[in-house]
Amino acid sequence: MRLGVNVPNFGPGTDPGVLRSWAQTVEGLGFGLLMVSDHVAVTPDVAEQYPAPFYEPFTTLSYLAGITTKVQLGTTVLIVPYRHPLLTARMAANLNQLSGGRLILGVGVGWAKQEFEALGVPFERRGRLTDEHLQAIRDAWDDEYDYRSGPLPIWVGGNSDAGLRRAVRFGDAWHPLRFTLPYVDEALARLDKLAEGGRRPAFAPRIVLRLTSAPVTGPDRLAGEGTIDQVVDDLEHLRRLGAQSVVLDPFGGDPEETRHPERAWQDLATVAANVRTEP
Repeated sequence: MRLGVNVPNFGPGTDPGVLRSWAQTVEGLGFGLLMVSDHVAVTPDVAEQYPAPFYEPFTTLSYLAGITTKVQLGTTVLIVPYRHPLLTARMAANLNQLSGGRLILGVGVGWAKQEFEALGVPFERRGRLTDEHLQAIRDAWDDEYDYRSGPLPIWVGGNSDAGLRRAVRFGDAWHPLRFTLPYVDEALARLDKLAEGGRRPAFAPRIVLRLTSAPVTGPDRLAGEGTIDQVVDDLEHLRRLGAQSVVLDPFGGDPEETRHPERAWQDLATVAANVRTEP
């Protein structure tokens, strides 16, 4: 099972030098995947959780591709309705080619209503638009113009039934974000049922990384939250469920954390020292 890291590409402490250090740390610790998130307009609903500066993911990953050599790169997740699907197809294909085939396109429908309004995209149609755009992206990659060389995986995010159906229809993997283990046990059973008689996508989740000195208990404990022993057990649980990749998300929700990334780097180093990582 390969481990990856969701790198904050936003917040008051983030700048090109910090992003460089993040990339060098992730690759240097032996993690196999580096991913960033997506927002275009930092509207008030976005800024409350992910304040400016917010570095656009394709631009950021292009920069980080030139800094790194082996680690795969990806989006967790690109908000599909924000861009014309042919533009997304072209940018993803070009970045994949320029990085030596290292891109994973993680996608989702989005949640920030004010941002949709700022971009002139109907919030109420975001699910249908995502499906239409994903079909157009796959069609573009398959057409005579050869938008890509080699495989470019699509990981479909979304923890709802609609997200599961979208993953079965369009995804190379289902990419749920931040969940409890009981939830994912049940959701994978639903995914199997939805995929009966068809193609079942792989399982590539993103979990929190929040190390504590004392065990975290209770039904609301998220996968990846607790002592290092709990986190190791969670990763083994996900491996048994068939996870081919697991992305660790060390951002705890306070934008001030971006001014002090060393704490997150130490937690990642602890995981790397206790779990065998695969490139």
